Amino acid sequence: MSLPELCIRRPVMTTLLMASLLIFGLVSYRSLPVSELPNVDFPTILVTAALPGAAPETMAATVAKPLEAQFSTIASVASMNSSSALGLSQITLQFTLDRDIDAAAQDVLAAIAAAGRNLPPGMPSPPTIRKVNPAEQPVLYLAVSSATLPLSTVDEYAQTVFAQSLSMVPGVALVQVYGTQKYALRVQVDPGKLAVRGIGIDEVERAVRGVNSNLPTGTLDGAKKSMTIRTTAQIQGAATYGRQIVAYRNGAPVRLRELGRVIDGVENERVASWFTGRRAIILAIQRQPVPLHPA
Repeated sequence: MSLPELCIRRPVMTTLLMASLLIFGLVSYRSLPVSELPNVDFPTILVTAALPGAAPETMAATVAKPLEAQFSTIASVASMNSSSALGLSQITLQFTLDRDIDAAAQDVLAAIAAAGRNLPPGMPSPPTIRKVNPAEQPVLYLAVSSATLPLSTVDEYAQTVFAQSLSMVPGVALVQVYGTQKYALRVQVDPGKLAVRGIGIDEVERAVRGVNSNLPTGTLDGAKKSMTIRTTAQIQGAATYGRQIVAYRNGAPVRLRELGRVIDGVENERVASWFTGRRAIILAIQRQPVPLHPA
């Protein structure tokens, strides 16, 4: 084969190869599966704020509104929705796909700190955030129950042991607890007995609050040693609470059990969950959003 013929055949072979690849690509492109509704996880942050006893209108005006005003200044917020119920407000922030969820969480925490001076002073704890979309369904449910232990003890194990351990599993974003039965002491006072003894409800409240105070007592300084004083004032159980003195009338102590009932209960008696006909604590596990461009 002469040199001119070789030079002519090489461009022809290259052209045929490129044409075959182009035709094969066009035919294959028509067969590629394309989802019309792709499953895309938007960076979403859920902000939860609690104020026990506040009406939904109060939560919306005094809690949700100041937080929303600060969140509106955060960059790349695609949408913001809020819902308020009795003693609870939840704000859902959805960011654009190019927004890093960790950086967005830092901006949200800074906005919560800035809004702190406008929030009600009676809030038991500052608002909390979670990197999860509340609209997504849990991927797994776990039921915790016992035939011998009280439900408040089962709830303590579920929240402090199971829920915290599951939250540290890779891929888990949130573990929600349904039917929570957190232990609480309930004091039901009789207004008639208060009136007879001339005791105000504020005195009962102060007595109950001061029973389990865990405050530093002080130190004893001697010539050669210094000792720290520790008081064991922790009281548990309704029977022990009932013996606490509320006030003195006519030189005699008036105990809490003389003014009404002191019973062992839970924080919210109107919340319950069942599994196979038995009261249980339900743990709902939600997965962590998958980033659009994984590292």
